[in-house]
Amino acid sequence: MDQAQPAPSLLAVPAAGAPASLDVSIVIPMYNEVDNLRDLVARVGDAMAGSGFGFELIAVDDGSTDGTAELLTALARDHDWLHPVLLARNYGQSSALQAGFDRVRGRYVVTLDADLQNEPLDIPLLLRRLETDPSVDMVSGWRQQRQDAAISRRLPSLIANRLISRATRVNLHDYGCALKAYRRPIIDRIRLYGELHRFIPSLARDAGARIAEMPVRHHARTRGQSKYGIDRTFRVILDLVLIVFFMRYRQRPLHAFGGLGLWLATPGIAMLGYLLVLKFGGEPIGGRPLLIAAVMLILIGAQLVVAGLIGEMLTRIYHEGQGRPQYHVRSPAPEAGGPPGGG
Repeated sequence: MDQAQPAPSLLAVPAAGAPASLDVSIVIPMYNEVDNLRDLVARVGDAMAGSGFGFELIAVDDGSTDGTAELLTALARDHDWLHPVLLARNYGQSSALQAGFDRVRGRYVVTLDADLQNEPLDIPLLLRRLETDPSVDMVSGWRQQRQDAAISRRLPSLIANRLISRATRVNLHDYGCALKAYRRPIIDRIRLYGELHRFIPSLARDAGARIAEMPVRHHARTRGQSKYGIDRTFRVILDLVLIVFFMRYRQRPLHAFGGLGLWLATPGIAMLGYLLVLKFGGEPIGGRPLLIAAVMLILIGAQLVVAGLIGEMLTRIYHEGQGRPQYHVRSPAPEAGGPPGGG
């Protein structure tokens, strides 16, 4: 039987080798970061060299056009822990992260941006928290002293953080910090689509993660250009609607659509009852706008209830037909303070 060929949309440079004890997989998506790349690889290597953790760096080039992919391939020849993944075009940060998550092998997973605004030396601090605190499955960085423009970056981020925390009930100071560390089972349970990378803490909580937050260092960008602007605030709001629905109603869509349908149909039925009383009293109701409003509310409500029923059927097909789990079982907690693997 012929071996399955890799998908044509993804090119992966073969790994040069793995450490004897692979504890940590560091995933870094990048797009047009050739100016930062050498420094980034060197600083990640320095940060992990004395940490006691065996590690790999999975660098995902998201269709860069500035030579990032070529430099990444060259650097991989000199670092056996650097494993490039070269996407055929620019798919976006969520897809780039998922490409990295699909290839992790360590028992811990760390994410980081390529712009060097996060400090790679903070990676071991997050990992030590996971090693010594069995009650935590994910450690999220918090840029307390954020070095970004106040109006275009920090203000929208502050609004987004509060809005997301309130809507998802996962309270974090800094959703946008890319520096995060996870236990591997959490990463195995989540999938990223669209632009859901902003909501990884919410997806992780939905997958059963217990989340902690730690202050981390932050630097001003000195090379390259930011890929984000104030316009992303509006995209965050749209994605927030999706993530709230996903977290609260994914397994019970009838409660969402049917509940809204009943809220609309109930006043419609009350209006129609009132008009029937008037009709029996001899008053004409055919030309009343209230009749049209009542009929529209009842029809829309009925359609929403039917949509909820269809959603329930699809949910059952998804879980039962494909064998998807409806829940996750927590693994036994590791002993606190155990020695990390060498490497």
